Amino acid sequence: MTGGRPGHGAGPENPSAHGAHGGYGADGAFTAAVDGLADPLNDPLPGGHTSPWFRTGALPAAEPARGAGHVPSPGPQGAQGAPNEWYDPAGYQRDWYGPQEPSARGAADAPVASASAAPPPSGVPAALVEGRAPAPAPAFSAEPRTEVFGAVDAGAAGPRTEVLSPVPGGPAASAPSAVPPPAPGGRAERRRAAKARGRRRQGPAPGQSAPAAPAPASRLEARRAARAAKDSPAVVASRLVGETFISLGVLMLLFVTYQLWWTNVRAEQIAGKETSRIQDEWASGDRTPGVFAPGEGFALMHIPKLDVVAPIAEGIDKEKVLDRGMIGHYGEGELKTAMPSDKQGNFAVAGHRNTHGEPFRYVNKLTPGDPIVVETRDAYYTYEMTGILPQTSPSNVSVIEPVPVGSGFEKPGRYLTLTTCTPEFTSTYRMIVWGKMVDERPRSKGKPDALVG
Repeated sequence: MTGGRPGHGAGPENPSAHGAHGGYGADGAFTAAVDGLADPLNDPLPGGHTSPWFRTGALPAAEPARGAGHVPSPGPQGAQGAPNEWYDPAGYQRDWYGPQEPSARGAADAPVASASAAPPPSGVPAALVEGRAPAPAPAFSAEPRTEVFGAVDAGAAGPRTEVLSPVPGGPAASAPSAVPPPAPGGRAERRRAAKARGRRRQGPAPGQSAPAAPAPASRLEARRAARAAKDSPAVVASRLVGETFISLGVLMLLFVTYQLWWTNVRAEQIAGKETSRIQDEWASGDRTPGVFAPGEGFALMHIPKLDVVAPIAEGIDKEKVLDRGMIGHYGEGELKTAMPSDKQGNFAVAGHRNTHGEPFRYVNKLTPGDPIVVETRDAYYTYEMTGILPQTSPSNVSVIEPVPVGSGFEKPGRYLTLTTCTPEFTSTYRMIVWGKMVDERPRSKGKPDALVG
């Protein structure tokens, strides 16, 4: 800013153009004049002002012009202007802190009379304000400009204007507007920000509960709402049916668990106690062989291949014998068969294949020649498996006759017959396994070879 402005060079009419104070006279006059101007790229129309705090009523009367190119010398406060010349304290507080009354904004936005007829402020050449005299171009930075939408002063004429904020180093900019600056990034970014703000306003603020539903307007509506809240009969019925099926399913599961697991556990406990009792009687010699009461244990059966040791009781009663994990001897009525100690006959027994101890669970795996040993108080009777009948009717009692039908035996002898239910977990048919005695060994001679190996 060292060069002189056009029309203010040194000459006869301006002998002090090259003086100590330049072409504007007193020290600081040129700086005050330039500071009083708006941005050259956004200079308002003559008489307009971009400052939001400019008030035309606060300007003093204009001094008479002394020439087209004369610049008056400011007084002691000419460089900065009078205290009430460039801003109004009340307007500054309103524009900075916002309107204090609901109608203040409307008053601020209302158009007012133009200030183009107001005299220029003290210390600024009239030709520069009204004639838009050219001024030296300020030095601009390489940084891009930022658009700011500000509100015009309530005392200035016209609607809101769009101004460009000056870059650092340029002329003084107008005061910031109360309108917040737009989001950076262009129009698309501003639109997305506006949509996001709209979405945030849809729900309740964090920490706040949702608004409660309105209460019914009348008793009738309250009754209708109560009836609507109750379940219909169809819903209640379907719920009861579902709960019934669930209960039945749980009961069936418990029953299956009882049948397949707990009955075996309980039967093995009872059979184990009966085996111990029989062995204790044999050791003490309190009882002699003879006739046994129904349900009374009198012998033990060993099937080494199946790892089975089970007590043999008199009778085939389901509750007293078979369900207690014991093997029952056909010894009553028309189904009475021989005892192991008899010189000839068929020693026939029955046992469960599934549940309740299931001593005959795998008798179908026996093959001809496999040993089956019956242990009594006096001796060990060893039989060899000779044949199997996979399936027959439960009413076919000929399989337990002295000479079993279908066994392949042709004459009387000392035979063994095992009967059990088949298929597994049913009692539709019977499976039959036959054997023939091959050895009788007194207990005094020790165990037979089938039990020693």
